[in-house]
Amino acid sequence: MPAVPRVRPDDQEATVTQLHAGPDVANLMLGEFLRQCREERGMKQAELAYVIRASVSKISRLERGESPPRTRDVKDLAAFMKLSPQERQTIERLLEQTRDGAWYQKFSDVTPTYLRRLIALEGSAREIRAYENQVIPGVLQTRDYAVSLAKTVKKDDHEAERVGEMRQERQAKLREARMQRSLRLTALIDEGVLKRPRGGPGVMREQLEYLLAQAEVKRTNIRIVPFGCGADVTPPYAVTQLDFPAQGPSDLVYVEHINGADYITSPDIVDKYRNDLHQLTMVAANRAESERLIREAIKDYC
Repeated sequence: MPAVPRVRPDDQEATVTQLHAGPDVANLMLGEFLRQCREERGMKQAELAYVIRASVSKISRLERGESPPRTRDVKDLAAFMKLSPQERQTIERLLEQTRDGAWYQKFSDVTPTYLRRLIALEGSAREIRAYENQVIPGVLQTRDYAVSLAKTVKKDDHEAERVGEMRQERQAKLREARMQRSLRLTALIDEGVLKRPRGGPGVMREQLEYLLAQAEVKRTNIRIVPFGCGADVTPPYAVTQLDFPAQGPSDLVYVEHINGADYITSPDIVDKYRNDLHQLTMVAANRAESERLIREAIKDYC
């Protein structure tokens, strides 16, 4: 499957992608970005093949994410296509993710491919908006809360513990991005999530106390959607929307299912979800009231 494209206004192709098992997501993202850059400049694959002394089929495999990229080849192609400084920065970030050192690679045994793609993308976002109606958003889960969720689907405790480790490292990377690149995070959480004692009272108390602490972090906005509010705009499923800087991937919406996920990049549909999340923010409790609702829920687990 192709990585998320930067959809142009006249792009009429399908813009909902289902991703399941397949090649490494970082290779897919890099290949798709190179293809977009080539097509935007009206170049042919044969021209790029000549630059790196390769066959057209090799360029085709590179753009499909089927061939591990060589750093020198990618940089030669970037120079030949005269990529802008912003595009070169994107290329550098994607190259880093294709290397074995990409942090999420070591958790590939417990992380589905479609979720790895989201994790790889969110690190480059300028804003993340997430709505959850069943569980605390993954980017705000404590280790024990994540482990308790994983134990319902993983075959052994070791795998569940690995999920907890991955959640912690994912949050650390996002905290770093918030400090270095002013990444903003808005989490909209259905009030019912506060009432579900995932992992037991102790785990839930720790999780909700962590939410309160994170609500004080700069560029973090945690809002609770009370019962009875926003019924006409509340999605019946979890939604994550990512906004990216210029010259990066197109803004997208991520909707996860049981065995896969939809990545939506059509500007009109993304704008609809963005508007829905904005409307949901308007009917959600304000910051102070959200903190009060969390504190009230904590009392149930003391």
